[in-house]
Amino acid sequence: MANMTLTKTPMPEQEPQVRARNFKEVTLGYTAEMAIEEANRCLGCKNPKCVEGCPVNVRIPEFIAKVKEGDFQAAYEIITSTNALPALSGRVCPQETQCESKCVRGIKGEPVAIGRLERFVADWYRENVNAMPGKAEPNGKKVAVVGSGPAGMTCASDLAKKGYAVTMFEALHTAGGVLVYGIPEFRLPKAIVANEIEKLKAQGVEVMTNMVIGRVLTIDELFEMGYQAVFVGSGAGLPMFMNIPGESLKGVMSANEYLTRTNLMKAYNADADTPVIKSRAVAVVGGGNVAMDAARCAMRLGADKVYVVYRRGEAEMPARLEEQHHAKEEGIEFKTLCNPVEILGDENGRVKAIRCIRMELGEPDASGRRRPVEVPGSEFELDVDTVIMSLGTSPNPLIRSTTPGLDTNRKGCLVINEDAMTTREGVFAGGDAVTGAATVILAMGAGKKGAASIDAFLSK
Repeated sequence: MANMTLTKTPMPEQEPQVRARNFKEVTLGYTAEMAIEEANRCLGCKNPKCVEGCPVNVRIPEFIAKVKEGDFQAAYEIITSTNALPALSGRVCPQETQCESKCVRGIKGEPVAIGRLERFVADWYRENVNAMPGKAEPNGKKVAVVGSGPAGMTCASDLAKKGYAVTMFEALHTAGGVLVYGIPEFRLPKAIVANEIEKLKAQGVEVMTNMVIGRVLTIDELFEMGYQAVFVGSGAGLPMFMNIPGESLKGVMSANEYLTRTNLMKAYNADADTPVIKSRAVAVVGGGNVAMDAARCAMRLGADKVYVVYRRGEAEMPARLEEQHHAKEEGIEFKTLCNPVEILGDENGRVKAIRCIRMELGEPDASGRRRPVEVPGSEFELDVDTVIMSLGTSPNPLIRSTTPGLDTNRKGCLVINEDAMTTREGVFAGGDAVTGAATVILAMGAGKKGAASIDAFLSK
């Protein structure tokens, strides 16, 4: 029987004052009863717009229909026919601007909680079945995948299913890319990513860590080793700064560094010997999801005060509304319409404050967003000992600088054609290495496209 409730079935979560000081997952997930209740809100549209809003075209009404029946294994099989990583996308995908934004239930209420249902199905399968996939019949062809983030993992999985011998190269010591170094434990537990890596290995994918392509091996050397195509999914890990006075002081770092140290070097573990600053008061500059992650990590690492400093208003903030909501609940203070102009240091060269100026929104800029304009005479200081810059990232130039014939745009992103091939024949690319910093699900979609294009290229 259809559930015509106008609001989503609530998701259980830790209390804000408790979770603000631990790294356990914030949202606890649906029970089977909650999942079935929410699934019954789906009308099973004959022309499902939600599928059109999904970058990997998950068969959404079909898997939800199986959830209604309580057949969670069948639901998982439907999801994974197009999405290799549902436990990940169910947690970090911005469903509210993609599939859920197209849901007809959202016209007179809240849309169906598609992301929560996807997460439930993936978690149920991992906890109750967790069967490892088998290896496909080898086709005798080798492909190298550079980067083990969402684009690389998806590409590697799709190619392995077609019988390719795939080697996935990861620069860091743990596979998973941004999923392990960039997304905190409280949003995406590392064990879930590790389980997906084990599934890749079961498919026959060879995973090689500590392999910085462009330094240890070049793209040219990969071809010389017998790889017939290369997919570059190396992400965008080069941080940007403001170039304001004081950025070289001790206690100033990029969000990329802060999150990598916290997530991959286990700063969340009290017993770990991890060189992460224990801050008293932190200013995080930026308004995206990465800024929210950095701010919430700072709170969990013991800061008494955490500010998010953003030059536009809250309505223009690009972070997911859920992340903003959780950050506020945890006591993080938003300083919107403010922009840093200088970082002040003490006699020891350490941060002691950040000087900001208030802003107001003027005419739209080239992006269509209203341009922030300084309000003269409105400067003020925030007493902080740590400043984390979360202003975006661009691709590392290492691969393009060591690969002849590989063109990039003015932002350093790889140029590809409609088939995801770069300007170098046999070299394909996708994800943040092509688009700049974007979402996990868009990177997964790029990985799928890259795999299909490589298969077509090598099947000629």
